[in-house]
Amino acid sequence: MTIRRKGALAVLAAALTLAVAACGGAAQSDTGGGESGPITIGAWIPLTGAQAASGVPQMEGAKAYFSWLNDNGGINGRQVNWIVKDNAYDPQQTVQAARALVGQDEVVAIVNANGVAPSEAAFPFVLEQSKVPIVDHYGGVATWYDPPRPLLYGTQTLYEDQAAAMAQWAVESGARKLVVVHDDPKAFADVAAQIGPAAARADASATTTAVPVKLGTTDFAPAVSQVKALGGDAVMLILPAPEAAAYLKAAQLQGVTLPAYGYAPLASSTVVTLAGAAAENFRAVALVRAPTDPAPEMARFREVMAKYAPGQPADYSTLLGYANAAVFAEVAKTIQGPVTAESIAEAYRNATAVETGVAPTMSFSADRHVGTRDVQRVTVQGGQWTAVGDFVSAPDRG
Repeated sequence: MTIRRKGALAVLAAALTLAVAACGGAAQSDTGGGESGPITIGAWIPLTGAQAASGVPQMEGAKAYFSWLNDNGGINGRQVNWIVKDNAYDPQQTVQAARALVGQDEVVAIVNANGVAPSEAAFPFVLEQSKVPIVDHYGGVATWYDPPRPLLYGTQTLYEDQAAAMAQWAVESGARKLVVVHDDPKAFADVAAQIGPAAARADASATTTAVPVKLGTTDFAPAVSQVKALGGDAVMLILPAPEAAAYLKAAQLQGVTLPAYGYAPLASSTVVTLAGAAAENFRAVALVRAPTDPAPEMARFREVMAKYAPGQPADYSTLLGYANAAVFAEVAKTIQGPVTAESIAEAYRNATAVETGVAPTMSFSADRHVGTRDVQRVTVQGGQWTAVGDFVSAPDRG
Protein backbone atom coordinates (compact mmCIF):
# COMPACT_ATOMS: atom_id res chain seq x y z
CA MET A 1 0.00 0.00 0.00
CA THR A 2 2.01 2.98 -0.95
CA ILE A 3 0.14 5.84 -2.57
CA ARG A 4 2.02 6.86 -5.66
CA ARG A 5 1.11 10.54 -5.78
CA LYS A 6 0.52 12.61 -2.66
CA GLY A 7 -1.52 15.07 -4.65
CA ALA A 8 -3.86 12.37 -5.84
CA LEU A 9 -4.28 11.14 -2.28
CA ALA A 10 -5.16 14.62 -1.07
CA VAL A 11 -7.78 15.07 -3.76
CA LEU A 12 -9.20 11.63 -3.12
CA ALA A 13 -9.33 12.14 0.64
CA ALA A 14 -11.03 15.53 0.29
CA ALA A 15 -13.68 14.05 -1.94
CA LEU A 16 -14.31 11.14 0.38
CA THR A 17 -14.08 12.67 3.86
CA LEU A 18 -17.83 13.18 4.17
CA ALA A 19 -19.01 9.98 2.54
CA VAL A 20 -18.43 7.52 -0.25
CA ALA A 21 -21.32 5.63 -1.75
CA ALA A 22 -20.68 2.55 -3.87
CA CYS A 23 -24.23 2.23 -4.99
CA GLY A 24 -24.22 1.79 -8.76
CA GLY A 25 -26.58 4.72 -9.22
CA ALA A 26 -28.78 4.22 -6.16
CA ALA A 27 -29.84 7.42 -4.41
CA GLN A 28 -27.94 8.10 -1.21
CA SER A 29 -31.09 9.51 0.40
CA ASP A 30 -32.58 6.01 0.59
CA THR A 31 -31.31 4.77 3.94
CA GLY A 32 -31.56 1.66 6.06
CA GLY A 33 -32.50 -1.81 4.93
CA GLY A 34 -36.10 -2.88 5.36
CA GLU A 35 -37.86 -4.90 2.69
CA SER A 36 -37.07 -2.86 -0.43
CA GLY A 37 -34.79 -0.17 -1.76
CA PRO A 38 -31.03 0.08 -1.20
CA ILE A 39 -29.33 -1.65 1.70
CA THR A 40 -27.37 1.09 3.43
CA ILE A 41 -24.24 0.10 5.29
CA GLY A 42 -21.23 2.12 6.37
CA ALA A 43 -17.63 2.13 7.50
CA TRP A 44 -14.96 4.34 9.03
CA ILE A 45 -11.60 4.11 7.29
CA PRO A 46 -8.47 6.28 7.50
CA LEU A 47 -8.49 8.30 4.29
CA THR A 48 -6.11 10.92 5.66
CA GLY A 49 -3.10 10.70 7.96
CA ALA A 50 -0.35 8.11 8.19
CA GLN A 51 -2.68 5.10 7.82
CA ALA A 52 -4.30 6.40 4.64
CA ALA A 53 -1.67 4.53 2.64
CA SER A 54 -3.52 1.31 3.48
CA GLY A 55 -6.97 2.78 4.18
CA VAL A 56 -7.55 4.33 0.76
CA PRO A 57 -6.71 1.14 -1.19
CA GLN A 58 -8.83 -0.91 1.21
CA MET A 59 -11.74 1.44 0.57
CA GLU A 60 -11.18 1.33 -3.19
CA GLY A 61 -11.18 -2.48 -3.21
CA ALA A 62 -14.48 -2.71 -1.33
CA LYS A 63 -16.05 0.11 -3.33
CA ALA A 64 -15.08 -1.62 -6.57
CA TYR A 65 -16.65 -4.87 -5.38
CA PHE A 66 -19.91 -3.20 -4.37
CA SER A 67 -20.06 -1.34 -7.69
CA TRP A 68 -19.58 -4.61 -9.56
CA LEU A 69 -22.15 -6.29 -7.32
CA ASN A 70 -24.73 -3.58 -7.95
CA ASP A 71 -24.18 -3.78 -11.70
CA ASN A 72 -24.82 -7.52 -11.47
CA GLY A 73 -28.07 -7.62 -9.50
CA GLY A 74 -26.95 -6.50 -6.05
CA ILE A 75 -28.03 -8.57 -3.05
CA ASN A 76 -31.19 -10.45 -3.94
CA GLY A 77 -32.03 -7.72 -6.42
CA ARG A 78 -31.31 -4.83 -4.04
CA GLN A 79 -28.56 -2.26 -4.46
CA VAL A 80 -25.93 -1.71 -1.78
CA ASN A 81 -25.26 1.82 -0.57
CA TRP A 82 -21.88 1.72 1.21
CA ILE A 83 -21.04 4.99 2.96
CA VAL A 84 -17.47 5.62 4.08
CA LYS A 85 -16.33 8.29 6.49
CA ASP A 86 -12.76 9.29 7.21
CA ASN A 87 -11.62 8.50 10.76
CA ALA A 88 -7.94 9.44 10.19
CA TYR A 89 -7.19 6.44 12.44
CA ASP A 90 -8.21 8.57 15.41
CA PRO A 91 -10.54 7.31 18.21
CA GLN A 92 -12.40 10.61 18.63
CA GLN A 93 -12.99 11.00 14.90
CA THR A 94 -14.09 7.36 14.75
CA VAL A 95 -16.77 7.99 17.38
CA GLN A 96 -17.95 11.04 15.42
CA ALA A 97 -18.07 8.98 12.23
CA ALA A 98 -20.02 6.24 14.01
CA ARG A 99 -22.59 8.71 15.32
CA ALA A 100 -23.08 10.15 11.84
CA LEU A 101 -23.38 6.75 10.17
CA VAL A 102 -25.86 5.40 12.71
CA GLY A 103 -27.79 8.57 13.53
CA GLN A 104 -27.87 10.42 10.20
CA ASP A 105 -27.28 7.80 7.52
CA GLU A 106 -29.24 5.09 9.38
CA VAL A 107 -26.94 2.28 8.37
CA VAL A 108 -28.01 -1.24 9.25
CA ALA A 109 -24.43 -2.43 9.75
CA ILE A 110 -20.83 -1.27 9.88
CA VAL A 111 -18.99 -3.27 7.23
CA ASN A 112 -15.24 -3.35 6.53
CA ALA A 113 -14.23 -0.65 9.02
CA ASN A 114 -10.55 -0.02 9.83
CA GLY A 115 -8.62 0.67 13.03
CA VAL A 116 -8.32 -1.60 16.06
CA ALA A 117 -7.89 1.04 18.79
CA PRO A 118 -10.11 3.64 17.03
CA SER A 119 -12.89 1.09 16.51
CA GLU A 120 -12.80 0.04 20.15
CA ALA A 121 -13.64 3.64 21.06
CA ALA A 122 -16.83 3.35 19.01
CA PHE A 123 -17.91 -0.08 20.31
CA PRO A 124 -19.97 1.25 23.26
CA PHE A 125 -22.07 3.54 21.04
CA VAL A 126 -22.44 1.20 18.05
CA LEU A 127 -22.65 -2.27 19.58
CA GLU A 128 -24.10 -1.60 23.01
CA GLN A 129 -26.17 1.55 22.72
CA SER A 130 -27.32 1.48 19.09
CA LYS A 131 -27.34 -2.34 18.64
CA VAL A 132 -25.81 -2.04 15.16
CA PRO A 133 -23.57 -4.95 14.10
CA ILE A 134 -19.93 -4.43 13.13
CA VAL A 135 -18.88 -7.12 10.67
CA ASP A 136 -15.87 -7.95 8.50
CA HIS A 137 -13.59 -5.55 10.33
CA TYR A 138 -10.15 -4.89 8.82
CA GLY A 139 -7.96 -6.38 11.56
CA GLY A 140 -8.84 -7.54 15.04
CA VAL A 141 -7.45 -8.98 18.26
CA ALA A 142 -8.34 -11.96 20.42
CA THR A 143 -9.90 -9.88 23.20
CA TRP A 144 -12.61 -8.79 20.76
CA TYR A 145 -13.87 -12.32 20.26
CA ASP A 146 -13.00 -14.27 23.40
CA PRO A 147 -15.59 -14.29 24.79
CA PRO A 148 -17.72 -13.48 21.73
CA ARG A 149 -19.29 -10.03 21.76
CA PRO A 150 -22.86 -9.78 20.50
CA LEU A 151 -23.07 -8.10 17.07
CA LEU A 152 -19.30 -8.24 16.39
CA TYR A 153 -18.16 -10.65 13.66
CA GLY A 154 -14.72 -10.83 12.05
CA THR A 155 -13.39 -12.30 8.82
CA GLN A 156 -9.64 -12.04 9.31
CA THR A 157 -7.35 -14.45 11.14
CA LEU A 158 -6.35 -12.69 14.34
CA TYR A 159 -2.87 -11.24 14.79
CA GLU A 160 -2.10 -13.73 17.53
CA ASP A 161 -2.95 -16.62 15.21
CA GLN A 162 -0.87 -15.09 12.43
CA ALA A 163 2.15 -15.13 14.75
CA ALA A 164 1.52 -18.76 15.64
CA ALA A 165 1.24 -19.64 11.94
CA MET A 166 4.57 -17.90 11.25
CA ALA A 167 6.27 -19.93 13.97
CA GLN A 168 4.82 -23.19 12.73
CA TRP A 169 6.00 -22.50 9.17
CA ALA A 170 9.53 -21.67 10.33
CA VAL A 171 9.81 -24.79 12.47
CA GLU A 172 8.40 -26.97 9.69
CA SER A 173 11.11 -25.51 7.46
CA GLY A 174 13.83 -26.64 9.87
CA ALA A 175 14.38 -23.58 12.08
CA ARG A 176 14.86 -24.17 15.80
CA LYS A 177 16.40 -20.87 16.94
CA LEU A 178 13.98 -18.07 16.14
CA VAL A 179 14.91 -14.43 16.56
CA VAL A 180 11.86 -12.15 16.86
CA VAL A 181 12.38 -8.54 15.81
CA HIS A 182 9.40 -6.45 16.92
CA ASP A 183 8.46 -2.86 17.69
CA ASP A 184 8.34 -2.08 21.40
CA PRO A 185 4.73 -0.89 21.86
CA LYS A 186 2.55 -3.41 23.67
CA ALA A 187 0.39 -4.14 20.61
CA PHE A 188 3.43 -5.45 18.73
CA ALA A 189 4.98 -7.14 21.76
CA ASP A 190 1.77 -9.04 22.50
CA VAL A 191 1.70 -10.47 18.98
CA ALA A 192 5.40 -11.30 19.07
CA ALA A 193 4.90 -13.13 22.38
CA GLN A 194 2.81 -15.77 20.61
CA ILE A 195 5.75 -16.96 18.50
CA GLY A 196 7.73 -18.66 21.27
CA PRO A 197 4.94 -20.88 22.63
CA ALA A 198 3.82 -21.82 19.10
CA ALA A 199 7.37 -22.76 18.11
CA ALA A 200 7.78 -24.87 21.25
CA ARG A 201 4.52 -26.68 20.56
CA ALA A 202 5.72 -27.46 17.05
CA ASP A 203 9.06 -28.74 18.38
CA ALA A 204 10.05 -28.86 22.05
CA SER A 205 13.65 -27.94 21.19
CA ALA A 206 12.66 -24.66 19.52
CA THR A 207 13.73 -21.45 21.25
CA THR A 208 13.08 -17.77 20.66
CA THR A 209 14.95 -14.58 21.47
CA ALA A 210 13.36 -11.13 21.18
CA VAL A 211 15.04 -8.08 19.68
CA PRO A 212 12.73 -5.14 20.41
CA VAL A 213 13.16 -1.87 18.49
CA LYS A 214 11.55 1.52 18.87
CA LEU A 215 8.45 2.24 16.80
CA GLY A 216 9.46 4.32 13.79
CA THR A 217 13.02 2.99 13.60
CA THR A 218 14.66 3.71 10.25
CA ASP A 219 18.20 2.49 10.92
CA PHE A 220 18.08 -1.27 11.44
CA ALA A 221 21.84 -1.82 11.31
CA PRO A 222 22.07 -2.26 15.13
CA ALA A 223 19.14 -4.70 15.19
CA VAL A 224 20.64 -6.73 12.35
CA SER A 225 23.95 -6.83 14.21
CA GLN A 226 22.12 -8.26 17.22
CA VAL A 227 20.41 -10.85 15.04
CA LYS A 228 23.74 -11.79 13.51
CA ALA A 229 25.37 -12.17 16.94
CA LEU A 230 22.54 -14.38 18.23
CA GLY A 231 23.14 -16.95 15.51
CA GLY A 232 19.54 -17.90 14.91
CA ASP A 233 18.02 -20.08 12.20
CA ALA A 234 15.23 -17.69 11.17
CA VAL A 235 14.04 -14.15 11.80
CA MET A 236 10.41 -13.31 12.61
CA LEU A 237 9.37 -9.72 11.87
CA ILE A 238 6.49 -8.07 13.74
CA LEU A 239 6.96 -4.57 12.35
CA PRO A 240 5.13 -2.08 10.13
CA ALA A 241 5.82 -2.61 6.43
CA PRO A 242 8.31 0.29 6.00
CA GLU A 243 10.34 -0.93 8.98
CA ALA A 244 10.32 -4.52 7.72
CA ALA A 245 11.67 -3.27 4.39
CA ALA A 246 14.37 -1.32 6.24
CA TYR A 247 15.33 -4.46 8.17
CA LEU A 248 15.59 -6.54 4.98
CA LYS A 249 17.81 -3.95 3.31
CA ALA A 250 20.07 -3.69 6.37
CA ALA A 251 20.30 -7.50 6.57
CA GLN A 252 21.35 -7.66 2.93
CA LEU A 253 24.06 -5.04 3.53
CA GLN A 254 25.44 -7.02 6.48
CA GLY A 255 25.28 -10.33 4.65
CA VAL A 256 22.67 -11.84 6.98
CA THR A 257 20.92 -14.51 4.93
CA LEU A 258 18.68 -16.06 7.57
CA PRO A 259 15.17 -16.84 6.28
CA ALA A 260 12.86 -13.97 7.29
CA TYR A 261 9.14 -14.35 8.01
CA GLY A 262 6.44 -11.73 8.51
CA TYR A 263 2.85 -11.58 9.70
CA ALA A 264 -0.02 -10.57 7.43
CA PRO A 265 0.54 -6.76 7.40
CA LEU A 266 3.90 -7.49 5.74
CA ALA A 267 2.38 -9.39 2.84
CA SER A 268 2.21 -6.12 0.98
CA SER A 269 3.46 -4.33 -2.09
CA THR A 270 5.04 -1.76 0.24
CA VAL A 271 7.63 -4.26 1.49
CA VAL A 272 8.53 -5.34 -2.03
CA THR A 273 8.69 -1.80 -3.37
CA LEU A 274 10.75 -0.37 -0.51
CA ALA A 275 13.08 -3.33 -0.01
CA GLY A 276 13.66 -4.05 -3.69
CA ALA A 277 15.99 -6.98 -4.28
CA ALA A 278 16.40 -7.42 -0.52
CA ALA A 279 12.79 -8.66 -0.34
CA GLU A 280 13.52 -11.67 -2.53
CA ASN A 281 12.57 -14.91 -0.72
CA PHE A 282 10.93 -13.02 2.16
CA ARG A 283 8.08 -15.11 3.54
CA ALA A 284 4.80 -13.99 5.10
CA VAL A 285 1.39 -15.31 6.04
CA ALA A 286 -1.43 -13.58 4.15
CA LEU A 287 -5.14 -13.32 4.91
CA VAL A 288 -6.26 -13.78 1.31
CA ARG A 289 -4.97 -15.42 -1.84
CA ALA A 290 -1.99 -13.93 -3.64
CA PRO A 291 -3.19 -11.14 -5.98
CA THR A 292 -1.53 -12.93 -8.91
CA ASP A 293 -3.34 -16.23 -8.21
CA PRO A 294 -4.76 -17.69 -11.48
CA ALA A 295 -8.05 -18.87 -9.90
CA PRO A 296 -11.18 -17.60 -11.70
CA GLU A 297 -12.35 -15.59 -8.69
CA MET A 298 -8.96 -13.89 -8.52
CA ALA A 299 -9.05 -13.14 -12.22
CA ARG A 300 -12.43 -11.49 -11.64
CA PHE A 301 -10.93 -9.44 -8.81
CA ARG A 302 -8.31 -8.08 -11.17
CA GLU A 303 -10.94 -7.35 -13.81
CA VAL A 304 -13.21 -5.58 -11.31
CA MET A 305 -10.35 -3.42 -10.08
CA ALA A 306 -9.34 -2.53 -13.63
CA LYS A 307 -12.92 -1.48 -14.47
CA TYR A 308 -14.14 0.22 -11.29
CA ALA A 309 -10.88 1.46 -9.72
CA PRO A 310 -8.39 1.84 -12.56
CA GLY A 311 -6.16 4.09 -10.47
CA GLN A 312 -5.57 1.43 -7.82
CA PRO A 313 -3.37 -1.65 -8.24
CA ALA A 314 -4.90 -5.07 -7.73
CA ASP A 315 -2.73 -5.84 -4.68
CA TYR A 316 -3.15 -7.03 -1.11
CA SER A 317 -4.50 -3.70 0.16
CA THR A 318 -7.32 -3.56 -2.36
CA LEU A 319 -7.92 -7.31 -2.14
CA LEU A 320 -8.52 -7.21 1.62
CA GLY A 321 -11.25 -4.60 1.21
CA TYR A 322 -12.70 -6.48 -1.75
CA ALA A 323 -12.72 -9.78 0.17
CA ASN A 324 -14.50 -8.32 3.20
CA ALA A 325 -17.16 -6.80 0.95
CA ALA A 326 -17.62 -10.14 -0.79
CA VAL A 327 -18.12 -11.97 2.52
CA PHE A 328 -20.81 -9.49 3.55
CA ALA A 329 -22.63 -9.95 0.25
CA GLU A 330 -22.59 -13.73 0.51
CA VAL A 331 -23.90 -13.69 4.09
CA ALA A 332 -26.54 -11.03 3.37
CA LYS A 333 -27.88 -13.04 0.43
CA THR A 334 -29.10 -15.65 2.92
CA ILE A 335 -31.48 -13.17 4.58
CA GLN A 336 -35.11 -13.85 3.78
CA GLY A 337 -37.26 -10.78 4.41
CA PRO A 338 -36.28 -7.36 5.76
CA VAL A 339 -32.58 -6.54 5.99
CA THR A 340 -32.12 -5.08 9.46
CA ALA A 341 -29.41 -4.93 12.09
CA GLU A 342 -31.03 -7.92 13.76
CA SER A 343 -31.35 -10.01 10.60
CA ILE A 344 -27.74 -9.28 9.58
CA ALA A 345 -26.45 -10.39 12.98
CA GLU A 346 -28.58 -13.54 12.80
CA ALA A 347 -27.33 -14.27 9.27
CA TYR A 348 -23.72 -14.12 10.46
CA ARG A 349 -24.48 -16.24 13.51
CA ASN A 350 -25.85 -18.95 11.21
CA ALA A 351 -23.39 -18.58 8.31
CA THR A 352 -21.29 -21.64 7.55
CA ALA A 353 -19.03 -22.50 4.63
CA VAL A 354 -19.12 -18.99 3.15
CA GLU A 355 -17.10 -19.10 -0.08
CA THR A 356 -15.76 -16.08 -1.95
CA GLY A 357 -12.87 -17.69 -3.81
CA VAL A 358 -10.50 -14.91 -2.72
CA ALA A 359 -10.39 -15.55 1.04
CA PRO A 360 -10.53 -18.66 3.24
CA THR A 361 -13.85 -20.41 3.79
CA MET A 362 -15.74 -18.59 6.55
CA SER A 363 -17.89 -20.26 9.20
CA PHE A 364 -19.55 -18.56 12.17
CA SER A 365 -21.72 -19.65 15.08
CA ALA A 366 -23.10 -18.36 18.35
CA ASP A 367 -19.78 -19.24 20.01
CA ARG A 368 -17.45 -18.45 17.10
CA HIS A 369 -17.49 -14.88 15.85
CA VAL A 370 -14.29 -15.04 13.78
CA GLY A 371 -14.94 -16.75 10.47
CA THR A 372 -11.50 -18.28 9.93
CA ARG A 373 -8.12 -19.07 11.44
CA ASP A 374 -6.56 -19.85 8.06
CA VAL A 375 -3.67 -18.10 6.38
CA GLN A 376 -2.06 -18.30 2.96
CA ARG A 377 1.69 -18.79 2.97
CA VAL A 378 3.37 -16.54 0.42
CA THR A 379 6.92 -15.68 -0.58
CA VAL A 380 8.52 -13.05 -2.79
CA GLN A 381 9.74 -14.58 -6.01
CA GLY A 382 10.92 -12.50 -8.94
CA GLY A 383 9.75 -9.33 -7.22
CA GLN A 384 6.17 -10.43 -6.60
CA TRP A 385 4.26 -12.36 -3.97
CA THR A 386 3.70 -16.01 -4.85
CA ALA A 387 1.53 -18.54 -3.01
CA VAL A 388 3.11 -21.51 -1.26
CA GLY A 389 0.45 -24.22 -1.32
CA ASP A 390 -3.13 -23.48 -0.30
CA PHE A 391 -4.66 -22.01 2.86
CA VAL A 392 -3.47 -23.64 6.09
CA SER A 393 -4.99 -23.35 9.53
CA ALA A 394 -3.09 -21.56 12.28
CA PRO A 395 -2.09 -23.91 15.10
CA ASP A 396 -3.91 -23.77 18.41
CA ARG A 397 -2.41 -21.22 20.77
CA GLY A 398 -2.95 -23.41 23.82
